Amino acid sequence: MHRFYADPAQSDGQLFVLDAEDARHAGKVLRLQPGDEVEVFWNGQRFLSALESLSADRVTLRPLSPLPSTEPSLSVTLFQGLPKSDKMDWIVQKSVELGVSRIVPVFFSRCVVRLDEKEGARKQERWQRIAREAGKQSGRCRIPEVCAPVSLSALPAYFSECGRVAVPWEDCALGGPLAFAKENPSLSSLGIVIGPEGGISAEEISLLEGMDCVCITLGRRILRTETAGLAALSVFFGLYGEME
Repeated sequence: MHRFYADPAQSDGQLFVLDAEDARHAGKVLRLQPGDEVEVFWNGQRFLSALESLSADRVTLRPLSPLPSTEPSLSVTLFQGLPKSDKMDWIVQKSVELGVSRIVPVFFSRCVVRLDEKEGARKQERWQRIAREAGKQSGRCRIPEVCAPVSLSALPAYFSECGRVAVPWEDCALGGPLAFAKENPSLSSLGIVIGPEGGISAEEISLLEGMDCVCITLGRRILRTETAGLAALSVFFGLYGEME
C-alpha cells in the first residue's frame, strides 16, 4: 500500500492534504484515483485513508480508520561521527528504517570531512530528504530529525535529552549492550555515539566520560563507522523489546 505524510500546515485530522511534490507523485506517477486507499501519517499517527479529490498539485484524503503505531517506545538519538563520501546517506537511510528518532552528525578530531556552515546546511537538507523517504518506505509515523553537524563540545545540550548515552569504542574493556541494558532496564530514551572512520581518540573518550557517557564494546571485531551505528541500533532495539 502506498504511504504519504500529510502536510501539517494544511491537514487537521478530518481531512489530509498532501504537499505539492507528493500530490504530483500520487497523480502523475502512481496514477491514483478518488476512492483509492492509502496509508497517511499525520501528527505521529497512522491512518488508513481514501483519496477524496485530486488535481495537478493538490490531493486530499479522508481518514477511514486509525492503524497501529510503528514507532518504537525507546527513543534513540544516533550521534554519528561524520564519515567520508556518501556514507552518511546510507547511515541516515538505514537508521531511519531501524527506528532511530534523531540523528546528530558530529565533528570528531579524526573526521576527514570538514564542512562550513553553508555546506553543512546543504548536507542537512539532503539528509532530511533521505530520512523522509526512508520513513515513508518503512512506515514510520514520524520523520526522524537530522540535525546540522555539531562539534563535540556542543553534545551536552543533546545528551540532556537522553536517559543514558552509550559509546561503542574498540578499546573498551567493559561490558557490551547486554550488560548496559541490564544496568538500565527501564530506559525511554537512549543516545548512541559512533566515531568516524579513524575512531574516537582516547582524549575524546575522556571528554565523553566526563559528560556521563558509558563506554561499551560491540565485540572483538572492528566495525566500520557505517556498520557500527546500525549494529548498535539493532542490538539495543532487540534488547529493549522493539524487535518483537
